[in-house]
Amino acid sequence: MITSLGIGAAILLHVAYSLVGLSVIIKTTPWLYATFSYAAAAYLLYLAYGALKSGPAKDTEKKLETAKSQNNISLSKAFGIGFLTNGLNPKATLFFLSLFTAIINADTPFSIKLGYGVYLALATAIWFCFLSYLLSTSKVAKLIGEKGYWLDRTMGVLLVGLAIKLVVM
Repeated sequence: MITSLGIGAAILLHVAYSLVGLSVIIKTTPWLYATFSYAAAAYLLYLAYGALKSGPAKDTEKKLETAKSQNNISLSKAFGIGFLTNGLNPKATLFFLSLFTAIINADTPFSIKLGYGVYLALATAIWFCFLSYLLSTSKVAKLIGEKGYWLDRTMGVLLVGLAIKLVVM
């Protein structure tokens, strides 16, 4: 749950650089936008490669027990993992680049922009807390442990598609 809160808090990082105009600079500077898009596509392809080569887990029950026994990280480390995961997420960066340059215009009051950012951070944190709870139930965790590699492979294909779209755009 603390990691989920970190994921939600990282949204504020994306809001911050968008509010100071970095997203406008990146979007209006073609070579910088292209550089960012290629870097993000390369990162997505790297993630896709790992997802596509995943296979069935060996000794699912043993892995679940090991994971439960190793779940002793500090609250600050759990928060930091979530924050870094979303803070370095190229999909979130691209979302905010498009949101703050296409949907929200320069005349939108700062308080409204900040309100959008806080709302998105809270909604993200709540969603990931719910998802964490749902995925930690024993039946769901067992199913994911046994068949989760199919989800990984599917996500790998989607990540390849997103990377291609980034480069072609």
